[in-house]
Amino acid sequence: MQEVILGAGCFWGVQDAFDQTPGVISTVVGYCGGSFENPTYEDVCTGQTGHAEVVKVEFDENKVSFEKLLNVFWTIHDPTTLNRQGPDVGSQYRSAIFFYDEKQEKKAIDSKKELDASDRFPNPIITEINPAKTFYRAEEYHQKYFQKRGISHCKI
Repeated sequence: MQEVILGAGCFWGVQDAFDQTPGVISTVVGYCGGSFENPTYEDVCTGQTGHAEVVKVEFDENKVSFEKLLNVFWTIHDPTTLNRQGPDVGSQYRSAIFFYDEKQEKKAIDSKKELDASDRFPNPIITEINPAKTFYRAEEYHQKYFQKRGISHCKI
């Protein structure tokens, strides 16, 4: 099993997308990339902790490739908007890949370069690619948010 931490805006929809991806074993929403220890949702929403809303994805590399996960990641959000996804604004909604090893780092960088060169997006991709830092699990009411509420997506 492998893990990667991904930020692509509000973590509810990101978690749902990866929960529906074959080969993904588990997902957990949380916070990563900041310097504040044990942040709460309220802390992160201030934009002062440096954390992004993220999803830790555990996957079976024999059933889904890291590249496939990156393809899902690039598809579910706009990686060209700085600190914004849809109506959500703030650094906690930034596009980010937090990798665990050099292999993941290389594949993430290569994938970003390839997508940037494809002209799929009119603006440059600004997704940050950094080593995984401490992951803080979000409060229970955020876990599997869509499933718990019987909704299929955020209404924008």
